[in-house]
Amino acid sequence: MVQLIVGKKGKGKTKYLLEKVNSEIKEAEGNFVYLDKSSKHMYELNNRIRLIDVSAFPLKNSDEFVGFVCGIISQDHDLEKMFLDSFIKLSHLDDDPEKMYDCIQQLKEISRNFNVDFILSVSLDKEELSSDLYEDILISL
Repeated sequence: MVQLIVGKKGKGKTKYLLEKVNSEIKEAEGNFVYLDKSSKHMYELNNRIRLIDVSAFPLKNSDEFVGFVCGIISQDHDLEKMFLDSFIKLSHLDDDPEKMYDCIQQLKEISRNFNVDFILSVSLDKEELSSDLYEDILISL
């Protein structure tokens, strides 16, 4: 399953994502990973959640990002959920937001194949997304 938290920059998406991951880890049976563009939120996350600063890795495009996600999944067979803050920036889609639909479809396929849920923070308003993604929106801020 892929769920989207959408809204323009400064609307509170990261705060909502942090609250969600910290509350859900309490009942989690598997592991959680939180991908971010820095380690700024390290102390706001429960210590059972693995924070990965994606900016430390030399990723150049969305295909490399999807490969990076697959690498994380391949190393943790107990992985239950991945939380992706600043998804457009992490996945290098800021120069081509139209490719976002394809990238999210890849994440959906990965989710089905490996039973890992993805929760993405996306800095776009609902109206800026493909209407095919409306059913995946968890909250629009």
